[in-house]
Amino acid sequence: MAGFDETYDWVVVGSGAGSFSSALVMRQAGKSVLILEKTEFAGGTTAKSGGVMWIPANRFMREDGEEDDIEAAMTYLDSLQELDGGNAPGTSSEKRRAYLTEAPKAVDFLCEQGVKLRRGPTFWPDYYDELPGGCKTSRTVVAEPFNLKELGPMADKLRPGFAEFNVLLGDAMESGHMRTNPGAKKILLKIILRTVRDKLLGRKFTTAGAALQGRMLKAALDAGAEVRLNSPVAQLLMEGDKVIGVAVDNDGKVRRIGARFGVLVNAGGFAQNQDMRDKYAPGTRAEWSQTPEGDTGEMIAEMERVGGVLAQMDQLVGYQSTLAPGWDEAYVAPGAQSLTGKPHAILVDQSGERYMNEGGSYELYCENMRKRNEESPAIPSWAIFDRQYVNKYKVADKYIDKKIPEGWLESGYLHQADTIEALAQTIGSNPETLAQTVRRWNEFVARGEDEDFQRGARQYDNCGFVGDPFSEQSAMGSIEQGPFYAVPVIPGDVSTYGGVVTDQRGRVVKSDGSPIAGLYATGVSTASVMGNIYAGAGSSIGPAMTFGYIAAKHAAGLDNQL
Repeated sequence: MAGFDETYDWVVVGSGAGSFSSALVMRQAGKSVLILEKTEFAGGTTAKSGGVMWIPANRFMREDGEEDDIEAAMTYLDSLQELDGGNAPGTSSEKRRAYLTEAPKAVDFLCEQGVKLRRGPTFWPDYYDELPGGCKTSRTVVAEPFNLKELGPMADKLRPGFAEFNVLLGDAMESGHMRTNPGAKKILLKIILRTVRDKLLGRKFTTAGAALQGRMLKAALDAGAEVRLNSPVAQLLMEGDKVIGVAVDNDGKVRRIGARFGVLVNAGGFAQNQDMRDKYAPGTRAEWSQTPEGDTGEMIAEMERVGGVLAQMDQLVGYQSTLAPGWDEAYVAPGAQSLTGKPHAILVDQSGERYMNEGGSYELYCENMRKRNEESPAIPSWAIFDRQYVNKYKVADKYIDKKIPEGWLESGYLHQADTIEALAQTIGSNPETLAQTVRRWNEFVARGEDEDFQRGARQYDNCGFVGDPFSEQSAMGSIEQGPFYAVPVIPGDVSTYGGVVTDQRGRVVKSDGSPIAGLYATGVSTASVMGNIYAGAGSSIGPAMTFGYIAAKHAAGLDNQL
């Protein structure tokens, strides 16, 4: 192509899971691939995440002898759209079916390329498992733990994960229930011995999202894809109505790169861009996001500039957090999903009223907080718990029954009182309101049913990532033994969940529904195929990986192959 400094067949903006799956497709087809990453690390937000992919009817379920099929999953996703009112432009029946059909094929393809995957924990059900087609075990796929030294000189270029050791997510969860799970110490000992062995053998393992991205990066590099870091894309280059390449700005020096088969944008969302948050998700804050520094939304705006249509921009992948002292220096802020979802704890707004099921989807949890805040102050809300809770579980990743961490009380983060009424006064709630809320909760616990919000009715409420399956009361427990405690909870996130609308082939479409030639997108740069609801663990990474695979197949003319 004339006028370019260099030309590749396939140019990818960003280095998330969909970038690497698309690169592997193109390399198998014999096409040249360039992946451009704006930051100094490869892997994107995926590397910092749990690295979970929601893939119904996957090969690992079959290997476990569990039947699942596309029609059941389609029924489930359709039910979610009905639940939401069916008003999400990023999804359609055709697009959902394309995802469900191609996702298991994409997993098979990755395994064939040497990416070692496995089934996620089998106690990780869909987030709305009570709906028709919902799964009460697990449709999740994760990567095997990965030895970073396999990346050679690129090992230090992979964005660090949150768990840099050799452990499976399920084992980590079970060992975290140290005071209620009789098998936790044995699991922890196995993890320690494995870590010592790895160190003696000169291995450096990581797990979760960094393991997925490490394995994907290695496979892409081995296949001959080129990965270029510190290479922010400044512009999509057009010839008429067709995208023909990108302009990369390196410290003021612009380099024009052509793309014969197309450009795939997988550049993340806009979680670190406060101006965009103020416009599309007012009341939320960039500093509460767990996304990396490069998640600033320029490519979403650039795709809109060339004709793309934005949708679902108010949506976030929630991560309810409790901002204990030092949270701003932590790689991942302390989460609050398990804090308020476990027995002997509830969440209330600033008046002292409970207003949602504290279990369930983290996306819905944080959305409920934002909606409640429009009616009654609820940001922050308050986690309320008692002595029974602190005897069993951690608060902000620390046990506090024997010693409260320095600064927690002095800073006003942790509130403690001998009665619920006194606790209410310390957090500025109405004592009578909070006392009535707790009395009502205790009545529900005694009857074994949450009549207000049905906490515990879903399988997911009771799993180890939210409740406590090792306790007799896995999701519900009374709040009646003083002292009583409160800590603030805010609606953080691990990503935004809206972007350009794409079709079933991953092509960015215009307002009339026609595709923009040469332009594909995947991941949270797009309006989610799940609509405004998070179906289950991995509902962003699963589609990101799959639509990267789909887009590359289409661009290379391989729709009916692989």
